[in-house]
Amino acid sequence: MIDEEKINYIGSMVLGLNDALVELMGALAGLTFALQNVRVIGMAGLITGIAASLSMASSEYLAKKSEGGEKSPFKASFYTGIAYIFTVLFLVFPYFILSSYYFALIATIFNAFLVILLFTFFVSVVKDLVFHKLFTEMMGISLGIAAISFVIGWIIRIVFNVEV
Repeated sequence: MIDEEKINYIGSMVLGLNDALVELMGALAGLTFALQNVRVIGMAGLITGIAASLSMASSEYLAKKSEGGEKSPFKASFYTGIAYIFTVLFLVFPYFILSSYYFALIATIFNAFLVILLFTFFVSVVKDLVFHKLFTEMMGISLGIAAISFVIGWIIRIVFNVEV
């Protein structure tokens, strides 16, 4: 019922948003325990997120171009990149305003929860899908990867005896 160009590229937006959530949440969780310095974690997360957004946008461009469908590769990559970069900014923001790396991680997890909640609600309404199923799946994947990455950061910190 909703006929808007942006809706046609919702898959590209989901790709950018979800990849940012999973990848960057994992990286921030791992970096939080490995580095234990909010500014360094924030800076590393921002650099990682920007580089990853450019990578994901270019990958989406090449994927859409090779498919040869009706969707514009440029527009698909634009929507992927924009969704990714806004998610990155929202996730790393707490590391630049809070002094505790644990509180920054908790705030980042809360921000991820908000992004997932709002975007899942939007997608479920637009695509007429079951909200709680989409939300549970996306939260489980994002928080699961963040937990695994946190443990990886802890192990790497111990194995390499890194103190920052």
